[in-house]
Amino acid sequence: MSLYVLDAFIWVLGIRGHIPQGGEFGPVPAQSSCGAGTLMRVLAIFVMMVACLSLVLWLAIWLAIKLP
Repeated sequence: MSLYVLDAFIWVLGIRGHIPQGGEFGPVPAQSSCGAGTLMRVLAIFVMMVACLSLVLWLAIWLAIKLP
């Protein structure tokens, strides 16, 4: 019964003809030029930017409370 429900759901979405059967998978794409080291650097830069922005926001609020 569940296979019929899944088949009906896929048919409603219109992706029935796009699912490859058995050996119809295409060749595996080559490795991307963006390695794990590059991704780690981007993640580290993002974390540092968020930390700096959080520190600046905290400092602005702290100064706003202390000045008046």
